[in-house]
Amino acid sequence: MVRIVASAVAAATVAGSALFAGAPTAEAAPDVVNRTYQDAKRIIQRSGGKAVVATRTGTTLAESKCLVTNAWDAAVRRPNRRGRPVKNKEVHVALNCNGALAEPGSPGNSAASPAGRAAKQEQERKAAKAAKDRAARQAAAAAAQQGQ
Repeated sequence: MVRIVASAVAAATVAGSALFAGAPTAEAAPDVVNRTYQDAKRIIQRSGGKAVVATRTGTTLAESKCLVTNAWDAAVRRPNRRGRPVKNKEVHVALNCNGALAEPGSPGNSAASPAGRAAKQEQERKAAKAAKDRAARQAAAAAAQQGQ
């Protein structure tokens, strides 16, 4: 009796492992969320896919500068020339084409969101650099005035 049960368990184990060994591995869309569409498209093409814009929000930015908010593999298999369904290499992306940071009267990312925080920090960094450059120019002009 023990021998029969052991044989059945061994057979089930072999059948189960053969089932999973032959199963294809799942391929997921590359991680391109929070990148510009231009960068995301390049990454998708390098991984052997084709980027397709599935949805777009806003019109402020050019398409290449839009932010990818989601990406997923196409669920539909396309027929080849012989009519047989083949794996679809399309990766659908959702784009946010609003401005980098929302301002009064213009749409954009909230300053509380990760993308908005990054845009606000970049904006503040540029403003600080411009103020520093302006102060340096004024100091140089004042020194030149005193030298005359």
